Amino acid sequence: MENDHISSYRETQIKTASRGKLIVLLYDGLVKFLDIALENMPKKKYDIVNINIIKAQDIVAELIMALNMEAGEVSGKLLSIYTFFNTKLIEANVQKDPKAIKFVRDMMCELRDAWGEIAKKSPNPDMNEMKKEGGIDIAG
Repeated sequence: MENDHISSYRETQIKTASRGKLIVLLYDGLVKFLDIALENMPKKKYDIVNINIIKAQDIVAELIMALNMEAGEVSGKLLSIYTFFNTKLIEANVQKDPKAIKFVRDMMCELRDAWGEIAKKSPNPDMNEMKKEGGIDIAG
């Protein structure tokens, strides 16, 4: 029953979030999955590590697909960063390297904080303004 309430809350949070807040939520999920992977690395629960790194990679893929490459230089830089992080996560998963996971996690936290600031400035930003600021277009 409690899981139903949590699921309902998350669904409402996503449906009512601004585009900037949705990006922040993606980053939050990515960090959460990397934290779970890091927690399970010393326990040698590699199945859990693998599943959560793959979930984090799925979010990186979503962030890549959300990029509006026509928005300018920032989107190209974000593409390079996301591609690099995805490669690092693949390597971390194969080598079971907690340092690589932590590196990606820490960098994603910095990007998450930057997007959090953008989302705070304008709870419902104009899509054109958001494209200028971050090169992201998550309109479906």
